[in-house]
Amino acid sequence: MSIPAVFLTCLFVNRLDSVESVLPYEYTVFDFCSENTMKRPSENLGQVLFGERIEPSPYKFEFKKPAVCQKVCTKSYDINSPADKAKLDFLKKGMLLNYQHHWIVDNMPVTWCYDVEDGQKFCNPGFPIGCYVTEGGRAKDACVVNSNFNEKDAFYIFNHVDITIHYHIVEHEQLGARLVAAKIEPKSYENLNDDSPDCSGGPKFLKNKHTGPFKIPYTYSVNFVEDKNIRWASRWDYILESMPHTNIQWFSIMNSLVIVLFLSGMVAMIMLRTLHKDIARYNQMDSVEDAQEEFGWKLVHGDVFRPPRKGMLLSVFLGSGTQIFIMTFVTLFFACLGFLSPANRGALMTCAVVLWVLLGTPAGYVAARLYKSFGGEKWKTNVLLTALLCPGVVFADFFVMNLILWGEGSSAAMPFGTLVAILALWFCISVPLTFIGAYFGFKKAGIEHPVRTNQIPRQIPEQSFYTKPFPGIIMGGILPFGCIFIQLFFILNSIWSHQMYYMFGFLFLVFIILVITCSEATILLCYFHLCAEDYHWQWRSFLTSGFTAVYFLVYAIHYFFSKLQITGLASTILYFGYTMIMALIFFLFTGTIGFFACFWFVTKIYSVVKVD
Repeated sequence: MSIPAVFLTCLFVNRLDSVESVLPYEYTVFDFCSENTMKRPSENLGQVLFGERIEPSPYKFEFKKPAVCQKVCTKSYDINSPADKAKLDFLKKGMLLNYQHHWIVDNMPVTWCYDVEDGQKFCNPGFPIGCYVTEGGRAKDACVVNSNFNEKDAFYIFNHVDITIHYHIVEHEQLGARLVAAKIEPKSYENLNDDSPDCSGGPKFLKNKHTGPFKIPYTYSVNFVEDKNIRWASRWDYILESMPHTNIQWFSIMNSLVIVLFLSGMVAMIMLRTLHKDIARYNQMDSVEDAQEEFGWKLVHGDVFRPPRKGMLLSVFLGSGTQIFIMTFVTLFFACLGFLSPANRGALMTCAVVLWVLLGTPAGYVAARLYKSFGGEKWKTNVLLTALLCPGVVFADFFVMNLILWGEGSSAAMPFGTLVAILALWFCISVPLTFIGAYFGFKKAGIEHPVRTNQIPRQIPEQSFYTKPFPGIIMGGILPFGCIFIQLFFILNSIWSHQMYYMFGFLFLVFIILVITCSEATILLCYFHLCAEDYHWQWRSFLTSGFTAVYFLVYAIHYFFSKLQITGLASTILYFGYTMIMALIFFLFTGTIGFFACFWFVTKIYSVVKVD
């Protein structure tokens, strides 16, 4: 957006969050200076789900007109008043947990840039509201930046901000300039004269056991710097380049590719050598005596397509997994094309939710078609479970988490109207589309298998430890998880540590690698089990790759205890509640990949052998 030569604008403020708490809060909850005359911008569904609450602020400036120590407002508190004491206590709690402001101007995050180790500069799209010095004199969080923050058992309030607006002049256009960066430096001033502050005196602090009245004057300064080197199209680069992720991401990709090459080599060896020899030998058998000497996977040809136990539940899981798979693929594809960049706030989640709602038809179709091929006849139960079971579990978990957020007064608590809108999307669009898909699935002829199923089930011989179900399932999830665990670290960082995630190209590549790895690992184990004359492959193939979600859950628990500083019972419950939702979605996603890979493999190998 170009800025005219004379242009009055204001900064917008977003919700405040902390790495030590899962609970975000609205800007006004902390009793900062607020703007009541301007209309609040509307948020999309993704922003509401993530707890973003953008509103105008009283911090205004006119383009190319610097301002020095402009007064915003003065907040007065009386410790003897219960209401004022509650406000101050909440402000102190925010500083203790290192809650961060998130300001926006011209859709750009206002960043706080500071030096880190090795001479690097890190630009944080947020800055703290204050900091705390302990009773022992140890400076916590942002208090380490200033040696004057030395009062013990005191809270230092960043009541002043120096804002620097970087712009460049647009040539060949009538409008004057474009904003290319907005940087901020939080400071603390006593400001003895509240009526005409001069940003002087020592830092403003509040003793933990303060008594009597207390005032906080809020001020700001604005400066403008012309920058001819930054183009408007690449104005986000200085934020993204300060995040040292790229080298690790390439390491992650190379690590994943090595696993894929290893698995591909194993599968190719089985396909080209072992299977080719088996098929050639089986097809050359002429006499009954030869046929009686069959061994390995051909022995179970009369049982390999026998319907699995609990076929109803498996078909429902596969329907929901197909829905999630297509949703993930399309969302990541659009993200790779740049439609869902961080500049387009909430777009990623909005896109995912809308796609999930619209993809009810493939879910119903896949569940119905597979259930019919399993010999099921309770089609009404099947379609109802497909439409309600997995989404219902996710919604119930989400609803409980929302109640906790509502009880804590967090901005992430979804408004009642939005909750009703999501239920309307589910029951008025997704459920009918699932019924339509199921109708076509049941109407179509059942899947024809290449071999007939015997009436009497074959007895499965005693299995070795490695071909028993549980060890195989545990081994099957290790390699797919090995492909994604580095990428998983950055995804969890973006969710819980409030870091910006933008490397969707890497993520899409890891997604493709994950699909290949899940497929190949499941095919390998499926072949070994068939050779051991165990024909129960349907549930096993689903659980083998689906077990990757269990490793994800274990990693999420490790991440919570080793990387996060989250405190408080509510935040802990919220973390694990949302993690369970992610684990369930990941379980259905990976399990579906494994089942269909194994289904294709089994159909393929039994379609090329002669069966009497």
